[in-house]
Amino acid sequence: MIRLRLFGRCRIYHDPVSPVLKAPAQIGWSAFYRDIELVTPRRLKGRELLMRTRGWWTVEPAEVAEVVEAHGRLVVGDGGELMVELAGRDAAEDLRRALEQRFGAAVFLTP
Repeated sequence: MIRLRLFGRCRIYHDPVSPVLKAPAQIGWSAFYRDIELVTPRRLKGRELLMRTRGWWTVEPAEVAEVVEAHGRLVVGDGGELMVELAGRDAAEDLRRALEQRFGAAVFLTP
């Protein structure tokens, strides 16, 4: 099993960028008749983090997810970075070719 970072081209500057989850999402609760002091931290999943690139990347994240999920699994790394988990080097090479064919240089993988 190997993990590679997923990058896309920034819509504004065209630099390679990748989303990083800096802190878990905090979900609070509000009741009709009272205040509830409960806050639940929740980490985003890989696909959820990828979807946050909409408008930032030059390609649609749903299309990227479709290609990636045919070859591997979107995950969030230990440092909050968006990654693709693959069975091995052959799967990684197949995904690299599929991304290049579909998106050119707009989406790519790095170690």
